[in-house]
Amino acid sequence: MRLSFIKSGIILLFVITYSQLSAQQVLDRMIAIVDDDIILESQVTQGAYYAALQMGIDPAKNPQDFQDLKQQTLNSLINKELMLIQADKDTVIADERQVDSYLQQDLQRVTQQVGGEDKIEESLGMPMSKFRRTRRQEIEKEMRVSMVREQKFANLKVSSREVKEFYNAKKDSLGSVQETVDISHILVTPKPGKESRENALKRAQAVRELVVDKGYDFAEMAKEYSEDPGSAQKGGDLGFVSRSTLVREYAEAASRLEPGEFSQIVESQFGFHIIKLIEKRGEKIHTQHILISIKPTEKDEIETVELIKKIHTDLENGADFKELVKEYSEDESSNKQDGHLGRFEIDQLKQMAKEFSYGIENVQPGEYSDPIKTQFGYHVIKVNSRDKARDFDLEKDWDMIEGMALEYKKQQEYQEWLNRIKKDIYLEVKEPYTL
Repeated sequence: MRLSFIKSGIILLFVITYSQLSAQQVLDRMIAIVDDDIILESQVTQGAYYAALQMGIDPAKNPQDFQDLKQQTLNSLINKELMLIQADKDTVIADERQVDSYLQQDLQRVTQQVGGEDKIEESLGMPMSKFRRTRRQEIEKEMRVSMVREQKFANLKVSSREVKEFYNAKKDSLGSVQETVDISHILVTPKPGKESRENALKRAQAVRELVVDKGYDFAEMAKEYSEDPGSAQKGGDLGFVSRSTLVREYAEAASRLEPGEFSQIVESQFGFHIIKLIEKRGEKIHTQHILISIKPTEKDEIETVELIKKIHTDLENGADFKELVKEYSEDESSNKQDGHLGRFEIDQLKQMAKEFSYGIENVQPGEYSDPIKTQFGYHVIKVNSRDKARDFDLEKDWDMIEGMALEYKKQQEYQEWLNRIKKDIYLEVKEPYTL
């Protein structure tokens, strides 16, 4: 489990490039010209709709807030186009695996935030398949823009004098250091037993027989039987992807196929796959698949609950936390740090993992929570330390204030850089928008 997937509370103004809006049809028109590229009304409006969706703003009830979002979206789009021109000059390319990883995190976060994929489709007026493709393109652009900025300001620093000047000028608007908690955990997950695996394999074999031996349509079978939520409703279609982005067992089995052929049953960490190869292009392959996952039974779940209870009892009786992490915890991302997850603001933790927040509410430093269930499994959390909310102090919080001062300086220089770039590139914005 990686809590860092959803640490950031900053909501970016992502852009959707389709003209259908929720409950209305927009007559598209050109809003801005940046060099050889144009920005359309539909891009600005749907970007604002997506931002409003994430922020919980109702455009009908808050028209001025929505208009402000449209202006912010346009400014963001213009700046991004300027940076993409620079990225092309510097041949900055985003890593495809990172793009796919960020896409998965983004979709998971937004889906949880708004209450399901159907809510996204209803609000944005497009199917998830189109939304997913567009989000991937936008994430790739955002990554390239971020890389350009990082390269430009990688060596930027702030002096002690600049930190002090920043603090003295901004201390009344810095807010306060929020209440924070430092936590570690042990995670155990329900494991499918032998019976679960055998039942899943039988289901996979039966579905493969329908497709291969009886000629049933693969896409229709995927829609009916596949348990991959990302591809089932697309007929199991994964599109063209690099082999390196797929799990090893899947990639190896698919690579041995010829176009139109079906694989045998392929087992991976996700379950049993039936793969159909559509096309190969160098290191990229286009496949469809049907996934039958291996799900824990009620018996498996009960055994896991009993295990986490035993771990909790052992800890309360004085067992060494680090040793139990090594023996039992299944969170690979924290195990190397003896189960340490990090320090979090209480409000931040409530947004990221509300079960954690409630579970440690009355737990004191050095103590353990009762067993907690989340989407990842069952946890026992150790509270390492707590710090109460207080005002920023230049001496105590030097590192944090130094980071703020550096970010402020970067933003100032970034804006100056953008202004210089604008002088060399044709830029026009139509009414009623402004630069």
